[in-house]
This record gives sequence, C-alpha cells and structure tokens, in this order.
Amino acid sequence: MIAMAGQLWVSLISLGGVVLGGMLSYLVQHRTQRSAERAEQQRQQIALSETRRTERLALLERFIEVSAEVERCAYTRPSEWEDTDAWYLTSRDVMYRLWVADRLIRIQFPEPVHDAAHAHFLDLNRTVWHGLPDGESVRDYLEDHRLAFLDAARAVMG
Repeated sequence: MIAMAGQLWVSLISLGGVVLGGMLSYLVQHRTQRSAERAEQQRQQIALSETRRTERLALLERFIEVSAEVERCAYTRPSEWEDTDAWYLTSRDVMYRLWVADRLIRIQFPEPVHDAAHAHFLDLNRTVWHGLPDGESVRDYLEDHRLAFLDAARAVMG
C-alpha cells in the first residue's frame, strides 16, 4: 500500500510537472505571438505613414507647380481679352487644374493647410480673371498667402 501511495505521488508530481510545463510553454508562445503581431502592426503603420507622406508631398508639388503656371498667366494677362484668345484658353485650363489641386489639398490635409492654399487660390483667381489695380505688383499681391500656404504645409509635413 505504501508502494502504491508512493507511486501515486510520483505520478501526481509528474502530471503536475507536465501541466506546469505546458502552461509555461503556452504563456511563452502566446506572448511571443502577441509581440510578433504588435511588431507587424507597427511596421504596417510606419509603411502607411510613409505612403501618406509621399502622397502629400506629391499633392503639394502639384499645387505649387500649377499655382506657378497660374502666376505666369497673371503676369502675361492682357488688358483686354476674348474667350477665343490663346491666353484665355491657357489660363482657363490652368485654373481648372489649380481648382482640382486645391480640392485635393482639402481632402488630404488638415484645415489650416487647405485654408491657406484656398486663400492663395482665391488670390490667383482674382489676379488672373480680374487683374490688379494699376501700379499694384502681381508678386507683392500674391506673396502673403503664398508664404502662409508654404508655412502651413511645412508645419504639417514636419
């Protein structure tokens, strides 16, 4: 009977060791899996952030490029023009592209950046279609909102 009791204790201790080892193994595997999932999630977040940054830079470049084209239209604005003039046709197409770029800025950027971009857009629109009073410089008129836009974009892009 004592031998059976001893064997029972040995069996129970052995079973306890197996259970304890299994639990420890499960915990280690669970923690390792969670750690790997967090690392993958962080890697995906970084990749998404970089993709968004690249998209934003492309939109900024597009807006700046098209606004420079519009500015050239403002500089070459004739005092009188018709709907069939080459200047009008070019300006209309470029203004349309700037309008689209302005809307894309609204979608991709926080409000302060879009507000600054839109103010610059409105200045360009006024300068191209309505002109400026005599003696007023296109460059000086556009400078404040252009710089405000560039500063707001730089603040967001870091």
